[in-house]
Amino acid sequence: MRPSSLFRLTLLRRAAAAVLAIGCIAAAAASAQTPPVRKFSTTQLNIGIHLIKAEVAQTEAEREQGLMFRDKLGDNEGMLFLFGQPAGVCMWMKNTLIPLSVAFMDEKGVIINIEEMKEQTLDSHCAKRAAVYALEMNKGWFKQKNIKPGTKIEGLSQ
Repeated sequence: MRPSSLFRLTLLRRAAAAVLAIGCIAAAAASAQTPPVRKFSTTQLNIGIHLIKAEVAQTEAEREQGLMFRDKLGDNEGMLFLFGQPAGVCMWMKNTLIPLSVAFMDEKGVIINIEEMKEQTLDSHCAKRAAVYALEMNKGWFKQKNIKPGTKIEGLSQ
């Protein structure tokens, strides 16, 4: 091989190694920004004829994570937040990629109020009075099913 060809081959190898290294760094940075989605235990809830598969967030860490970084939620899937005792609670959508509706409920599972939440915002959406539970579903789910404040959700437990 001629010296000039060897020089070009060396340059090409170095360039290829640099491109590979940049790709690995970019992939690592992307995965560092989007943590893996945590698996939660699930429970089945029902509102009249509507069955819901709800993931359960009961610890502080689970409630903070919620549905962050999810890119979809099934039609009858949601997340149930357990607060333990009646409290003034608010929800926000930090790092939440999908728009959601949230129903706040009292200790009997009766819906207090329902709020619509825009994805990736820090706007507070609060229960109108002390709540024990909150259920997040795809945006518009409650309205589509004609579920309103005063409706009772069955299958809740602390």
